[in-house]
Amino acid sequence: MNSLDTSRFQDTAGEREFAYDPDTQPELFEGVRSRRFLAFLIDATIILILTFIVGVFVFLLGILTLGFGWLLYGGIFPAVALVYTAMTAGGPNSATIGMRTMGLEMRTWYGTKMYHLLAAMHALVFYFSISILTPFVLLVCLFNGRKRCLHDMLMGTIVINSKKQAEAYGK
Repeated sequence: MNSLDTSRFQDTAGEREFAYDPDTQPELFEGVRSRRFLAFLIDATIILILTFIVGVFVFLLGILTLGFGWLLYGGIFPAVALVYTAMTAGGPNSATIGMRTMGLEMRTWYGTKMYHLLAAMHALVFYFSISILTPFVLLVCLFNGRKRCLHDMLMGTIVINSKKQAEAYGK
């Protein structure tokens, strides 16, 4: 009988430690909550503008298809928000435009940059948690040192100051 070697399938996540510690690296977490809120407002404004632009195209499509194109209106906002977040937060800067403006970056809890699928899933979990559990779930960030919201904990992500912003706080 052949025995199956399972050593290559061992879970190494339990051996990893958090890459960012608020006790030893406080400059990474200084002012994150307030700037994250402002970044959200910037991103929401951008998403609304993009949604309006896509809405104009859907309107024209509706005219060309004798009204059938207008059925797309219900999915415009979620689609635009999801694509925007996946492409920006999952991009090389690992931050949305609003986050970059405010000097923030999003990382995995073990320190790697975000990727498109994780950024899209993070956005979905955020929107579902807000709509199902009410916005009070955002209060979770007030009670932990890493200032992570509930959706950050569920997705294994963390928002920190960018290197430039952290250096400014570290001085």
